[in-house]
Amino acid sequence: QLPPLRPSRDAQVEVAWFVSAVTRSGSMRVSLVALLLLCAAAPLVHAGKGSGGGLGIPKRLRLRKGQKPAPVEVAVVAPPPRTSAVLQTAKVGIYFFMWYAFNVVYNITNKQVLNALPLPWIVSAAQLGLGFLYIFPVWLLRIGGRSAPKLSGANIKTLAPIAACHTTGHLCTVISLSAGSVSFTHIVKAAEPLFSTVMSAVFLKSFFRLPVYLTLIPIVVGVAMASMKELSFTWVSFLNAMASNTAFSMRAIFSKKQMTEPIGENMSAPNLYAVLTIMSFCALAPLALLIESSKIVSSWQDALTAEQTPGDLTRKILTSGLSYYLYNEVAFLVLNNVHPITHAVGNTIKRVVIIVASVFFFNTKMTQQSVVGSSVAIAGVLMYSLAKQIYK
Repeated sequence: QLPPLRPSRDAQVEVAWFVSAVTRSGSMRVSLVALLLLCAAAPLVHAGKGSGGGLGIPKRLRLRKGQKPAPVEVAVVAPPPRTSAVLQTAKVGIYFFMWYAFNVVYNITNKQVLNALPLPWIVSAAQLGLGFLYIFPVWLLRIGGRSAPKLSGANIKTLAPIAACHTTGHLCTVISLSAGSVSFTHIVKAAEPLFSTVMSAVFLKSFFRLPVYLTLIPIVVGVAMASMKELSFTWVSFLNAMASNTAFSMRAIFSKKQMTEPIGENMSAPNLYAVLTIMSFCALAPLALLIESSKIVSSWQDALTAEQTPGDLTRKILTSGLSYYLYNEVAFLVLNNVHPITHAVGNTIKRVVIIVASVFFFNTKMTQQSVVGSSVAIAGVLMYSLAKQIYK
């Protein structure tokens, strides 16, 4: 067994000086590699001194007699803390909770307002307008670094068809909720993938693979089963829910066709939704006043009872409007932090949460066939969402 080679003191000093020089160069990765290589080469440095062999260090790099090497500062890069993954998971969990909570609050308070004030056009416009209470402070104070968008007349013209579909979709949803139960409206709205698929084929010439189309069967069958035995079934609710599906599907079509290039400045996804909300309010408010303004005073007086004061009704209107805007805002945060498949599953679960919450809160009675049909339709929606991601 050979005795271990040990570098001389001179060799150790020279190696320390060289490492110090490289470390001060600012490249941490190069410094660490140099340190490892020089430690391995130290015996060779010792072996070469006085013999003409080895790797010897040039004289100009050696320390003069009595000169001390500069201290070596090695920054150790710590591995990412485990807590970062935990915090990210917690953040996503909070986003999902807020998404579901705002959805449930909106659907319940919206139905309470519509039961007291059967003015779906006025309520729809008010909910869009109340989004301003969130939008403008965010832009004014630049919360989260979010600046107000800058749009030209041409940009607004491009967004007009999208805003029109957004307005129609929201209005028809509110009318459907006014004429029927919350659970029934959301069961019918579960058929939206069917409309999206048809619209994509007709207007975009975009087709999916066969497994995607097969998932539409349980959606259609489930909605049909639930509708046939729905105790709160009305044609007004059913047809407006279908119209809402059509409008939101067309909104997606127009978005893909017309927004092939960035529009304006500061037009992130949340800001795009904010602009659409403003445009929708400006379009809907005059129509709502024209159609239902004569009923506002009498309906408001009829809504006031011993249990419901003007303050109570006003708070419900404010809550429904703000929660409507906020659940859409949080939906963007969820989408930006999870995989599309996770978002699709979460969106399906969201609909289940809304249906179950509304059934318990309003004590809505559902037949066994309606429950089975709802379950089949929602399962179909989940399969459709997953199939679209898998068979792209």
